Amino acid sequence: MPDTILLADDDVELCALLQEYLQQEGFRVRLAHDGACALEAAREPGLDAMVLDIMMPRMSGLEVLKALRQDSDLPVLMLTARGDDLDRILGLELGADDYLPKPCNPRELVARLRAVLRRAGSVAGGASMAVEDLQLDPGRRELLKAGRALELTSTEFSLLQALLQKPGEVVSKRELYRAALGRDPVRYDRSVDMHVSNLRRKLGPNPHGEPRIVTVRGIGYQYRTGADATA
Repeated sequence: MPDTILLADDDVELCALLQEYLQQEGFRVRLAHDGACALEAAREPGLDAMVLDIMMPRMSGLEVLKALRQDSDLPVLMLTARGDDLDRILGLELGADDYLPKPCNPRELVARLRAVLRRAGSVAGGASMAVEDLQLDPGRRELLKAGRALELTSTEFSLLQALLQKPGEVVSKRELYRAALGRDPVRYDRSVDMHVSNLRRKLGPNPHGEPRIVTVRGIGYQYRTGADATA
């Protein structure tokens, strides 16, 4: 069955062009032209992902995303003004899965969407794993911390999975981009850094009171256990 995408942008002409292109690529497309309508439509059943513009009337894309993340992990690809790093960072902090600057190349939009959808729909992600108080089940896309379910976005889940597969080892940023976003990093792209920041906040310290994820400057990130901290 084709994936259904919600395209939320107040530029009606652009929406029509992108809708036509996405439909030619095999997607079903729903449209919303203001933030309030976008939030309402995003909560309707049958959606697989949303393309969400930052600048919209009634509610901004950031307000829509913040409200949506209170009760939904629907994959969201943000459209941001080219060069507007603040909106980009805020979007990722609020739980966007990826972003694309406007004006965007429709081919790149399709590629980013398919990568996000592959991650969100993955059910063959390997065996369950347990690292200290965390239990991660790739098949169910479920994370338990000390026996309690912890809500992560699809991108955060894939990023954590890549780190937990190699506890104590340094995982390069390129490997994390491919695992979590299905693409290589581009220049000045801080997407993975922001997703790691979100993970740190949600996971908190490990049972020994130490940071779970540490930065290895110039290389990537390492998931540390109590054994690593005392080694």
